[in-house]
Amino acid sequence: MKMVHRFGGWSLCVAILVLVLSCTSIPSSNSLRIKKQIKTKSGVFLSQKFELGPGSVINRFYYDIDFPRGHIAVKSFNAEVVDEAGNPIPLHETYLHHWVVYRYYQPKDEYQKHNISKLIIAGNNGICQDDILGQYYGLGSETRKTPTFVPDPYGVEVGNPAEIPDGYEERWLLNVHAIDTRGAVDGLGCTECRCDLYNVSKDEYGRPLRPDYRGGLLCCYDQTNCKVRKGFQGVKRSLYLKYTVEWIDWTDSILPVKIYIFDVTDTWNGLNSAKHNCKDGRVICSSNPIYGKGKEAGNEAGYIVGMSTCYPQPGSIKIVDGETLVLESKYSSSQAHTGVMGLFYILVADQLPNSSNIF
Repeated sequence: MKMVHRFGGWSLCVAILVLVLSCTSIPSSNSLRIKKQIKTKSGVFLSQKFELGPGSVINRFYYDIDFPRGHIAVKSFNAEVVDEAGNPIPLHETYLHHWVVYRYYQPKDEYQKHNISKLIIAGNNGICQDDILGQYYGLGSETRKTPTFVPDPYGVEVGNPAEIPDGYEERWLLNVHAIDTRGAVDGLGCTECRCDLYNVSKDEYGRPLRPDYRGGLLCCYDQTNCKVRKGFQGVKRSLYLKYTVEWIDWTDSILPVKIYIFDVTDTWNGLNSAKHNCKDGRVICSSNPIYGKGKEAGNEAGYIVGMSTCYPQPGSIKIVDGETLVLESKYSSSQAHTGVMGLFYILVADQLPNSSNIF
């Protein structure tokens, strides 16, 4: 069975979000009961301030960010870059390479010290190990038009006291990676982190890059600079990641979902079908890009501003235990790209009435 996402000629370095819920037929009264008795709460928060001038890059980690506390079910998490007045910043000025949010546990006596050696990352449910892709939420340029809402009666459970280790408390970490492309010699090349445009031959730890490494995260790390047109003048400005969280207080009527993030880690020549011998080839979710057509934030021409998501009808697709899922990421070959990414974000519910593995 396949999960597919497709990109056209102007595909950029993006993270893909697709919501897939495993669920069986659930009486509608279950969902209605939640809507009537539990009010969805919403909060709007700002990250710490970061400053960017033409060509500059930030890739920062902010610990103990503002986040709803207590035992709750998160229903959605959305974000965008704004200026000090709260105005949305378009991608052709500040390119949001990615933002990701991690949950972690911190010793109670280490408040505001953020001693990394004592922190425990409370990652998602898989499948990657060693805290790789352990985030709960995360997107890139497509953040403004990619839905993240989890439908009733489901929710992402956090803040459960039974899961927090003794002597620790739950906190949240935000990573923001943004590139100021005002006046850039090659705006697309800057967003794709082409090494020649950043004049980088070593990674952020001083290790030499492979000779065949043309572009990607290793070349656009924090405090690097992409090449700007000679004589271009642009002011440094203060920006924030504004994020909006929707949640409800936890009750037994909510069905918890597990988060799985799948990464395209293999390249495949379509002519070599023997290497990837798919069973039946059924597509369970196809996610497609939304391209901007103007200049305003959320509709920037030449950029992927959203990705379609999947909400299958309960019981419409059956997944058998041990069945192999294949993730296909299709890019147009009409133009070369560097630093491309392909991620699928999947929510799975297994606490269901008459539980069976059904999408």
